[in-house]
Amino acid sequence: MALDRWIAFVILCVALAYAYAAFFTMDHLLPPFMQRNPIWPSTFPKVLSVLAILTALVILLGLEKAPESDKAPDIDYRCLPDYHLVPALALLALMAAYALLLRPAGFLLATAGFLTLGGAILGERKFHILLPVAGLATGVVWYLVEQVLGIFLRPLPFFL
Repeated sequence: MALDRWIAFVILCVALAYAYAAFFTMDHLLPPFMQRNPIWPSTFPKVLSVLAILTALVILLGLEKAPESDKAPDIDYRCLPDYHLVPALALLALMAAYALLLRPAGFLLATAGFLTLGGAILGERKFHILLPVAGLATGVVWYLVEQVLGIFLRPLPFFL
């Protein structure tokens, strides 16, 4: 079986476990006043699990592929050093650093830094565009989460 089908199988197993949790274990703890709502806290996990199961089945059954041809596989493991592994690993390290720095550095500084460095890693060299876009996106997301949703995010570093 090809690598994409093995990955689809793993995703299918995880999605089935997630669907079991969403359909059978989440709703019995709801308070009585929420049981009459048309949308419950488990609605999005239910939809997400069904979509993940359907997508994994499509890949697992090979419904998304055209008929077999003499085309080479998408990923050639013998040429692995030719792929852009350094930017991919740098982005993974940047994501981990962002998660670790979110509380001490504050949301605004950590997110703006993540977006700026992530854009630079991906190849953006117009910093006169990258910095304002990262700053604006960070500010808009912080405003929406803080003011509209009412969820507190520490905007500045802990020492300020």
